[in-house]
Amino acid sequence: MQTDMPTTWITICDTCKRDDWAERGAMATDGEVFAAMIEAAAAGTGLRTRRTACLMGCDHSCNIAVQAAGKLAYTLGRFEPSAEAAEGVVAWAMGHAASVTGQVPYRDWPAAVKGHFVTRHPPLPEKDG
Repeated sequence: MQTDMPTTWITICDTCKRDDWAERGAMATDGEVFAAMIEAAAAGTGLRTRRTACLMGCDHSCNIAVQAAGKLAYTLGRFEPSAEAAEGVVAWAMGHAASVTGQVPYRDWPAAVKGHFVTRHPPLPEKDG
C-alpha cells in the first residue's frame, strides 16, 4: 500500500445479529464475532478497523463499510461470521486502499465478497459549494 494514499477504514457493525442468533443461544452478537475476525485479519496490513453500534442494515447482517477520504465508499453485508469471510473483506479492502479511486476491478475481488455488496457511495466533495 502506498503511504501517500488516504487511510482505508473497515467499519464493522458489532450489533449485527443473524436471524437465528437467539435460537443458537449465542453469547456474543454475530457482529462482535465478525469484528474480532476482521480485526485479526487486518492486523499489520495498514488498514484501520473500528466498530460501530449500528450501520442500519439489519436485513443484511453482518455489515461492514469500507471508506477512505476522496474515494468511493462501499457497504457490504449478508456475511456469515467466518475466517474466510473476514479474510475476503480484508483482501478486498487492501485493493480499495491500493486504488486511487477506491474501485477494485471485479477480477481482483476475493470470492468471499462476491454477492455481498449492498451500496456504493461517491466520495464527498473536497470543498463545500
